[in-house]
Amino acid sequence: MSYAVDLEPEPPVEGAGAAQGASAAASSRRRGAAAVSITATIVFLAIAAYVGAVFVHPVPAAAAVVSASATTPLTTAAVDPAWPAHGSAAIGVVGQQGLLGSHGSQKALPMASMTKTITALVLLDKYKLAAGQQGPTITFTDADVKILEQVWAEDGSWAKVAAGEKLTLTQALTAMMLPSANNYARSLAVWSYGSQAAFVKAANAWLKKHGFTHTVMTDPSGLNAGSVSTPADLVGIGELAIANPVLAAVVDTKSATLPTVGKITNTDPLIGQDGIKGVKTGYTDEAGHCLLFAATVDVNGTPRTFVGVVVGQPTYEAVWAAVPELLASYEAAYHDVDLTSSGSTVYGEYSTPWGGSAHLVAASDPHLEIYSAGTVSVKVDAPSLGAAASGSAAGTVTFTGPDGAKTTVPLRTEGALAAPSLWWKLTHPRDVF
Repeated sequence: MSYAVDLEPEPPVEGAGAAQGASAAASSRRRGAAAVSITATIVFLAIAAYVGAVFVHPVPAAAAVVSASATTPLTTAAVDPAWPAHGSAAIGVVGQQGLLGSHGSQKALPMASMTKTITALVLLDKYKLAAGQQGPTITFTDADVKILEQVWAEDGSWAKVAAGEKLTLTQALTAMMLPSANNYARSLAVWSYGSQAAFVKAANAWLKKHGFTHTVMTDPSGLNAGSVSTPADLVGIGELAIANPVLAAVVDTKSATLPTVGKITNTDPLIGQDGIKGVKTGYTDEAGHCLLFAATVDVNGTPRTFVGVVVGQPTYEAVWAAVPELLASYEAAYHDVDLTSSGSTVYGEYSTPWGGSAHLVAASDPHLEIYSAGTVSVKVDAPSLGAAASGSAAGTVTFTGPDGAKTTVPLRTEGALAAPSLWWKLTHPRDVF
């Protein structure tokens, strides 16, 4: 029995293999398209997320670069007093204890007719006149005429007097102070205290009471060289003189016409010049030519009253020249410091990575007054800024004066800090994030 075996495979059924291959290819293409779609979606979402993150992320802040020159301490010059070439001098300002300055001997020296300022103050302390009041009426007698004759014999300064003459106390003080009448100083001393000796005793008690321990009166007119004072005491006496409304009005008078006395003129020709409003001239051989003065002037918008004295000058012409120069030198010692240069000082600058810039300036322009030499320190505190409109708040600048007082001024931007473009932000991720 025999078997026949056919080793050749059977041919596939027509069309079946082709269908299977096409199906596999299509499936592969579908998988590839899906993968591409997923990748594209992921990329799109990533890009969208990045753009969104960049869009909403705050603008990068730029730090202020503070200017070294703008924070350099501000300094003022020391007072440069124009002291007279001769004698002694001192000056103070009302409202401030002690002297602003002094020059020459500060020992007690003869005060000549400046003594009459004390005489007037002692009288007004006893009779206590208010502003505008005339006070009691004084009737002068033959004894006062004899006092005038004594003054003539001494070749002293005087004003006319007659028996039966009547003057109010204010008028009599005017007769004493304006022409520097020795006879009226002596007559008023006798009228008020009974004798010149009694008046001198009362005057010295008054001086001690007010702390003028270096001042001594030996006579009411100042002709006696024993009537002495120091420049510092005289400044204090001058301050009391202009603080008394009655005496202040008297010494600020250029001329007056009084009953019997007639027209009298102030011996101080500086009255009314450079703010000068008194107080008293003086001259003897021992004292030299002197002036106790007061002047009210406007200094940096504030009225100030200076009181000073010059003694031992060779002539009155030297006095008239020295006093205005001395006053001017001390007025100039009160420096008006414009802290921010009227707001023009640039304290720093903001510069952004995308090319924006803005200056840092003060929002106000305060001034500070400094007397004589002083230093003002400057400190800037400025935050970092991103986008900011011109005029935006940007920290502070603090000025500390010589006395430790602080002045703080707000700072602002000058010029806008524009925000960066979206494209810049997209292309500068390091700066953004």
